[in-house]
Amino acid sequence: MKTDEKTLKRVSAMKFSSVYPLLVNKVERKGRTREELDQVISWLTGFDEHQIQFHATSGTTYEEFFAGARLNPNTSLIKGVVCGVRVEEIEDPLMQKVRYLDKLVDELARGKAMEKILRS
Repeated sequence: MKTDEKTLKRVSAMKFSSVYPLLVNKVERKGRTREELDQVISWLTGFDEHQIQFHATSGTTYEEFFAGARLNPNTSLIKGVVCGVRVEEIEDPLMQKVRYLDKLVDELARGKAMEKILRS
């Protein structure tokens, strides 16, 4: 699935600090914790808790955030649909990483077991 240039520019310029509180709110509304969210983000990106909090409070863009990440080798096991698009079919690497995060957060918010979310 190809993403149009306008969308790619908009997403790459989004500040992680503006998205992170929305992710926290989403999982907390469903009875999960910020710590669980951070565990999921850490699994995906390789960032530790301090690095996640740094990005969550600085002006880091999504592009910069994922450029510094060391993606988990099991990300290829993340399958499914986010916003009507299969994550495994997304062609743009940045957009695919963003959708991987979206998919994992959705699974967390839906109450899926952490072992399954982390593809253990």
